[in-house]
Amino acid sequence: MSYLMAIFLGLVQGIAEFLPISSSGHLSLLQNFFGVENIENENVFFSVLLHLGTLISVCIVYRKDIVEMLREFCTGVGALFSPKLRTKEPSSARRLVMMVILGTLPLLVIMPIKNVVEELYSNTIFIGLALIITGFVLYLSDQLARGKKTERSMTIKDALLIGCGQAIAVVPGLSRSGSTISVGMMCGLKRSFAVRFSFLLSLPAVLGANILSLADAAKAGINTAMLPKYLLGMIVAGVAGYFAIHLVKLLARKGKFGNFAWYCWIVGFLAIIATFVLH
Repeated sequence: MSYLMAIFLGLVQGIAEFLPISSSGHLSLLQNFFGVENIENENVFFSVLLHLGTLISVCIVYRKDIVEMLREFCTGVGALFSPKLRTKEPSSARRLVMMVILGTLPLLVIMPIKNVVEELYSNTIFIGLALIITGFVLYLSDQLARGKKTERSMTIKDALLIGCGQAIAVVPGLSRSGSTISVGMMCGLKRSFAVRFSFLLSLPAVLGANILSLADAAKAGINTAMLPKYLLGMIVAGVAGYFAIHLVKLLARKGKFGNFAWYCWIVGFLAIIATFVLH
């Protein structure tokens, strides 16, 4: 792997991870059509670092939320053992923690069929169709009336439905951010909060996946000679991810989130056409 390829993969990961265009779908298409290295299988440690870069970008953008949530989580755990810490009404941050935990639960259902999902990464027709579906989801969600729900008013049902959107989006071609933000809007969440909840919801999912992948990377062995290239890719992914998050926040606030639909439709149709032409 060259430094240029490390930068390129970092850009793809950082941009596509947060823009509602499916990072897994794009990486799969690049691997199938252009022979780009499959880092998930051949460079597991590099893949871990790329995801770590995007994870750090979320932590930087939402650092105040995360600090407050961690504080409230510890207070909430303490309240289970100390009546003095219990309150009649949980704070906004503690309620947000509860909703993120509930929204993460549907991912547990997907874990047993992980191998089945991974087989879809080589099916470019399926990925093309999934991107087209993502486009329709984005377009339709943007036509909805603006919701008003926040962490104070969203329900357990809302959190679970958004979590189901995240779980289904492990399929290549379906965007995680696009699915969770769109389902959030459909549930009546305020647009800015739907974006915020989506990215906060990604933290335990990405962190958990990284921990599991790190174990696989340790077994496969880490090529220390490649560390400078790996770290460069991680930094690029983090910087690109930081700006991608702000772009999504801006477009969602202005009601232009559905503009990404056109991109997904174009790439999806091109992937299907290319499959028939090249095979």
